[in-house]
Amino acid sequence: MDDHIALAQLEALAWSLGVEVRTERIPQDDVTISGGLVRLKGKSVIVVDARAPAKDRVRTLVQALKTFDLSGVYVRPALRELLEKP
Repeated sequence: MDDHIALAQLEALAWSLGVEVRTERIPQDDVTISGGLVRLKGKSVIVVDARAPAKDRVRTLVQALKTFDLSGVYVRPALRELLEKP
């Protein structure tokens, strides 16, 4: 699956779960992360580094979405395959 397609589908999945996805420029000199899942005012938010390549943004979203129960949610087979990889 193309990284840009996967990125769009992962963002749509997050929104369907009620999880906001924020694309922010994370200062590279301050931290060594490219984003992740955070709780902000009691809500789940996935922060993705705007400067990261699409492949890294996909990885950030996959890692964050793996923490949610997706058993009752329809996920396209190719996307589910990404989410089930170790």
